[in-house]
Amino acid sequence: MTIPIDVLIPAIEKDLATLPHVIDSVRKYVKHPIRQIMIIAPRKQRILDLCAKKGCRFVHEDTVLPITKKDIRYQSKTWDRSGWLYQQLLKLGGDKVSSSKHYLVIDADTVLIRPHVFKVGNKTVFYCRNWSQNEYFKTYKKLMGRNRSSRSSFVTHYMLFNTSKVKQLKQAIESKHNSSWYSAIMKSMNKSKQFAFSEFETYGNFLHATDSTQMILKPANNKSLHSSMSQISPSKMSTLTQKYRSISFHQRKEYRKSSGNAGK
Repeated sequence: MTIPIDVLIPAIEKDLATLPHVIDSVRKYVKHPIRQIMIIAPRKQRILDLCAKKGCRFVHEDTVLPITKKDIRYQSKTWDRSGWLYQQLLKLGGDKVSSSKHYLVIDADTVLIRPHVFKVGNKTVFYCRNWSQNEYFKTYKKLMGRNRSSRSSFVTHYMLFNTSKVKQLKQAIESKHNSSWYSAIMKSMNKSKQFAFSEFETYGNFLHATDSTQMILKPANNKSLHSSMSQISPSKMSTLTQKYRSISFHQRKEYRKSSGNAGK
């Protein structure tokens, strides 16, 4: 694969248990020349140390967008997903920090366990699943003025973005809503719902509606686990790789306010 890419990983301190494995898996299994791996995060010493150790570029999250997490209020009495939404907006801000034509975004809790190719000729490969949150598409319709065009879901925790296509998406949103793209997203969401916006569904369906012939859709075969990477034995990993392309270590409880670390 000769198309060079950047890799962008939004992260916070609680991701430090999985983040080293995510970085290693990207270097091992992404079959493209990688120019740089950027960790977009708050300035915390442990994160800076990991970036230095792993040869990654640290990008202070406050420098990516004209807004910061403090400007986002997306919560109820029981949950706070402001940080979750902020990370999605940061991914769409990747065109400002990446100098490559393409940048791969991957969530800090998702580890690749098999080789991945994201470009075949002029076509982009998207890894998909067959279920999603209906609220994502309600927001998409308000945002774009049309229904989703893909029957598959693009929510699989990683995606290759084309920098110029991201710009086109944001311009389309801004011209339709006569406001900044991020303000339009926040205004289009039903903030009483815990899952009201998806950057992956929005970008994927935008491209699908524009020219689906330039897309190759493959099953993501992602497995959600509630253990930790250190608990997976070599034999268990061998079994997982036969069936899955990636594994995600989801810790849903961090969005509960009672956890004391809600939504960071």
